[in-house]
Amino acid sequence: MALSVREYRARIKSTESMKKITRAMELIAASRIVKAQQRAQGAAPYARELTRAVSALATHSRVNHPLTTDPENPRRAAVLVVTSDRGLAGAYSSSVLKEAERLVQRLKQDGKEVDLYVTGRKAEAYYKFRQRPVAQAWTGFSDQPTYDAAAEIGRTLIDAFLGDVDEEAEEGRPPAVDEVHVVFTRFRSMLVQEPTATRMLPLEVIEGTDVPEKHDLLPLYEFEPSAEEVLDALLPKYVQSRIFFCLLQAAASELAARQKAMKAATDNADELIKKYKRIANQARQAGITQEISEIVGGVNALADANAGNE
Repeated sequence: MALSVREYRARIKSTESMKKITRAMELIAASRIVKAQQRAQGAAPYARELTRAVSALATHSRVNHPLTTDPENPRRAAVLVVTSDRGLAGAYSSSVLKEAERLVQRLKQDGKEVDLYVTGRKAEAYYKFRQRPVAQAWTGFSDQPTYDAAAEIGRTLIDAFLGDVDEEAEEGRPPAVDEVHVVFTRFRSMLVQEPTATRMLPLEVIEGTDVPEKHDLLPLYEFEPSAEEVLDALLPKYVQSRIFFCLLQAAASELAARQKAMKAATDNADELIKKYKRIANQARQAGITQEISEIVGGVNALADANAGNE
């Protein structure tokens, strides 16, 4: 019985050590989530105004730009999957991967081949384990994304989109695609993070629906040197800013999910410690009771033996 008490005490000690780790990770995530929210909120006005400008330009410039033109017969699509570099964030990465799988299935049902682009080690490991090829992966910045990383991702996807699907892919260049989709987690609140799939290219405006009417646009916009050159300069920045905004949303969602998961782990550790202490006390009481019973039994046996000798 004493061995059982020692075992429970060892479990209590190990659980308390685990609780310290989960509590520290909860506090770290809580301190970082504020900055992540501020970055996402700070990037929102820029993304919104840039979307309005691109919407007006693409709608009223009468220019057929490759980034805004739907192909007649799309045959290949690129899917960018945004996950985390580290675990201990609950179902954050698995939810994104499930949404990506649903999107891939829909695209394949439409007769399109799918090229996977991933950010985060979780997605990279997920597809590597299943032996599914990944066109390109970016890691190391899931909880603190930078615009340079978003710009690199945007350039890679734009290069793939502007390539010729009928031509063989050149060495060092991504395979050419007709569509680009992004799967990320949209940050709604500390309690709600929503896996979202959206088409990025050809340009699909998802914000800024209050585009000026054609007769209102003329006095507001003058294209210099030309609408084509303005689109050439503006659309890549739009794509990169949208990807950066998705990365910021995903970072805030990852930290919120990690804080929630670590809080649940800390609470579970508290309950487990209480349970182990109660069982250990019961085992200790049982051991004491048994020892008293053995002593009393030994005393009675000795008294009976002495009485018989007399």
